[in-house]
Amino acid sequence: MAEQVSYTEDNIKSLSWKEHIRMRPGMYIGKLGDGKDADDGIYVLLKEVVDNSIDEHMMGNGKTIEVKIKDGEVRVRDYGRGIPLGKVVDCVSKINTGGKYDSRAFKKSVGLNGVGTKAVNALSSEFAVESFRENEAKRAEFSLGELTDDAPIAETNKRNGTKITFRPDPEIFKGYKYRMEHVEKLLWNYVYLNTGLSIYLNGEKFKSENGLRDLLETTMDGTPRYPIIHIKNDDIEVAITHSDAYGEDIQSFVNGQYTPQGGTHQAAFREAYVRVVRDFFGKDYDTGDVRSGIVCAVAIKVEEPVFESQTKTKLGSTDIGPKGPTLKTFMFDFLKRELDNFLHRNPETAQALQARIIQSERERKDLAGIKKLARARAKKASLHNKKLRDCRVHLNSKKDRNEDSTLFITEGDSASGSITKARDVVSQAVFSLKGKPLNCHGLTKKVVYQNEEFNLLQAALNIEDGLDGLRYNKVVIATDADVDGMHIRLLLITFFLQFFPDLVKKGHLYVLQTPLFRVRNKKETIYCYDEDEKKSAMEKIGARAEITRFKGLGEISPDEFSHFIGEEMRIDPVVVGREANVQDMLGFFMGKNTPDRQKFIIENLRIEKEEVGEAV
Repeated sequence: MAEQVSYTEDNIKSLSWKEHIRMRPGMYIGKLGDGKDADDGIYVLLKEVVDNSIDEHMMGNGKTIEVKIKDGEVRVRDYGRGIPLGKVVDCVSKINTGGKYDSRAFKKSVGLNGVGTKAVNALSSEFAVESFRENEAKRAEFSLGELTDDAPIAETNKRNGTKITFRPDPEIFKGYKYRMEHVEKLLWNYVYLNTGLSIYLNGEKFKSENGLRDLLETTMDGTPRYPIIHIKNDDIEVAITHSDAYGEDIQSFVNGQYTPQGGTHQAAFREAYVRVVRDFFGKDYDTGDVRSGIVCAVAIKVEEPVFESQTKTKLGSTDIGPKGPTLKTFMFDFLKRELDNFLHRNPETAQALQARIIQSERERKDLAGIKKLARARAKKASLHNKKLRDCRVHLNSKKDRNEDSTLFITEGDSASGSITKARDVVSQAVFSLKGKPLNCHGLTKKVVYQNEEFNLLQAALNIEDGLDGLRYNKVVIATDADVDGMHIRLLLITFFLQFFPDLVKKGHLYVLQTPLFRVRNKKETIYCYDEDEKKSAMEKIGARAEITRFKGLGEISPDEFSHFIGEEMRIDPVVVGREANVQDMLGFFMGKNTPDRQKFIIENLRIEKEEVGEAV
């Protein structure tokens, strides 16, 4: 019989604002993390502070923002109006307090719920705010949300604006480190969306003159099929072109906020774009053909936006504002007017756009028969459970996809068996490869349906028609840490970048880290992921330590594997750098054996040998 637990007035507790944030940080900043992923909490803290400075700029106050990050400390200085001096402490320490409730002051702001800066304060071991207004200054300091110094208002000769300095609490963000590639992408998005704004990161200037057109020119892979279409008005900006890549590459923004999970504005654009293109050409083109290969950035301004979470990664608003039209109507009217006019004025661009649609249509029809057979094979394989050990979470649609749902892709019966026995059957699934996948660089999508491994993997993920149906939030490559395992890893990454680049660009693809060594005695076991960790473990355990070198995942027992794919799982995101061209990169690493690649391998092998020699 279950033990009876008392339930009285003593069980009811009221938490202060900072206690609640610290106890439930995920409600305010999403996942915690250590900084490896772009959506880890330390970047959300940075974003919450910079968002306030961006809002000032959008209201016409201040053209420069300075960001400094050093040794884990962050400093953000803007030159806006500055927080009203008598409310400086309240604005960073009283929940639901801020100027954004007054739409006269912040008409189209990113944050409207008065939580962001308070969350930064509560989750920082050190937090300081300074406001400069009309030759007066106010400073306050906090620790873990607790006020430690409330300085009086003093005279100053500094320019108006606000400066916030904080250090994330290492007890919450364990082993955190700001990775500049994630910070730089965040800041570049800000300047693309705010032409005329200059942001300095540790002295380096970020500025854009042409907004979203600059974004596409800088970030798109390959050569555009036609010059970028760039159209805008006060509340919306759109940049569009097409590439020869598969899938859709759509980046969306709301009030200067990047929305990686899209939302109602992105859905409205996708629908309206197809309608306008069909109307322009007078053809009832297939929806997938119209959008296949599209590379696009969409930014809108919405009054009092509603996001689906505090981290603002997905818009939920259905209207452009309380008194405005629906997003669908607004988006269609804008594209019908501006895109239609642009295509009429630029017939060469219109012709190139239509040629890309016809190409997609022809490829789709050529694949029709192969697809039918491939789907039948995939369905039969799924029924017999040959490749996929699925999890129990209901994953039939993007809406129902659990944030923790994970698919491990592994090779070999031993490794897949160990992971299958050790996994969390509720949220973790396993897909077992048979041998090395095909190197698909330079091949057409026909190979996805003709190759059994690729066909079944595509079916397991449900990404044939794009990411809308993706069944797992994380796709984790789990291979041995040897030469063969690394090769399989590269072949899988090539497959995704070649045919489903959205999966990588949207941050769904990861690589699992597994320990290389086990160091133990009768009392303690330590798993080590590199030589340095092994050395530290040996020093801790002592001279009688037993050391095991794992040669492959199949050697790790299911009991041990449960340590590596649970809460402490180490996974590295597969990130494509801002300056990287995917097709050029794949051609270099996975294409023909060129002299340049031979030279690269030889030089890097020499460096590794030198490092090993020094260690010995």
